[in-house]
Amino acid sequence: MSTTSLAVRPALSVRRRWTVLAVCALSMFLVGLDTTIVNVGLPTIGRGLGVGTRGLEWIVDAYTVVLASLLISSGALADRFGRRRVFQCGLALFGVASLACAIAPSMGALVAARTLQGVGASMLSPVALAIVVNAMPDPKERAQAIGVWASVFGLSMAAGPVTGGALIAAFGWRSVFWVNAPVIVAAVVLSAVFVPESRAERARRLDLPGQLLLTVAVCVTVAVLIEGPRIGWTSPLTLAGYVLAVAAAAGFVRVERHRSEPLMDLGLFRRPVFTTAALGAVAVFVALTVSLLLTTFWLQHARGWTPLEAGTATLPMALGATVCAPLSGRLVGLVGARRPLLLAGTFITAGGALCLVSPGEDVNLPLLLVAYLLIGTGFGFANAPITNTAVSGLPPARAGVAGAITSTARQIGSAVGIAVAGGLVAGVGPDGLARASRPGWLVVVACGLFLFVVARYSRAAVPAARRAG
Repeated sequence: MSTTSLAVRPALSVRRRWTVLAVCALSMFLVGLDTTIVNVGLPTIGRGLGVGTRGLEWIVDAYTVVLASLLISSGALADRFGRRRVFQCGLALFGVASLACAIAPSMGALVAARTLQGVGASMLSPVALAIVVNAMPDPKERAQAIGVWASVFGLSMAAGPVTGGALIAAFGWRSVFWVNAPVIVAAVVLSAVFVPESRAERARRLDLPGQLLLTVAVCVTVAVLIEGPRIGWTSPLTLAGYVLAVAAAAGFVRVERHRSEPLMDLGLFRRPVFTTAALGAVAVFVALTVSLLLTTFWLQHARGWTPLEAGTATLPMALGATVCAPLSGRLVGLVGARRPLLLAGTFITAGGALCLVSPGEDVNLPLLLVAYLLIGTGFGFANAPITNTAVSGLPPARAGVAGAITSTARQIGSAVGIAVAGGLVAGVGPDGLARASRPGWLVVVACGLFLFVVARYSRAAVPAARRAG
């Protein structure tokens, strides 16, 4: 997605530029928060609506799958019709969908409203970042702004369970959706006052066939992961799902190769550096969502913790992500992406390994808190170097597309993580949750180890800015 404006505009004042960042970061906080805030409330929502674990997975994945599928197209719409306009439309749609979630009378209505939320969220994440980049022409200031952006995103993802637990304890599960309303209203007003309109100099065409095939491939893959344990991995319906997912993916590749302006620049995947970075983004978010969902069900179903207690237990994760995300950005600027990626892999691997021995007859709270701190620290260190690795060495015109693809990869990772964790614990009684969770923690360990592969392909050279200094 291009990030240049339609016409040369007068430079915004420093105060105005950072106000624009604050408004856009507020929207990003909402997108990340709603990815995880529901997790800790899933058992309570299930009791309130009378649904089991399998149905609860769709409450989370209906949001993340749609968000992942539409990110790139939403960016293209913003380039064509105006970023502020699409951003405000996304805010309004997200707000309406949040209210629909809050009053949903049934499981089906809630999943439908979460799907609509994902559509609105897809208009916020890439569009808001493009607005920030357009507002800050100075490369150094832009780098600082992106560092803040990464910190806000990491904080929102990690803070979701804590916030959700507190809201549910005080006001019930519907409050995790009501809370969006005042934030949305504030963001709409502030964007109208402070955010300038901008467009791409040359807007890309919408790739509707590619968009449809990508959506089918992602949705069917996640559906198979969620429903496979219930209907059987070799049942006719599951086998049909395999065929449809493969056919959609193959069709997507074919269509993209023959379009002059494809939805996704598949040529980027010929670069091992980019491919490993995109897969690394998937791995990081698989690890995060598996960790959150497994411990949510284990603590509440097996150990009888309240949503507030389970959410509070994730505070070390939020702390690690919040402290280490900006530190990681600075390290990338000083020494490149490899060292932060090695740190991220080490911490996530150690946290997952610790959780392998944590579940038992009694809650070993200190061990659990240390594991959460390690995973949160690894998550904080991972985001900035993965993005840097993905776009390193690319011209600006392709760097925007690379960033959009890695954002899509993150959301796909969230969707897959929820499906994997839910498949492990669905239908399992309280006494068997610890044993059923063990393969999930092995997945977290594997994701951490994969970051060492990403580090291997990342650029080890010290950035030019430092060499020049």
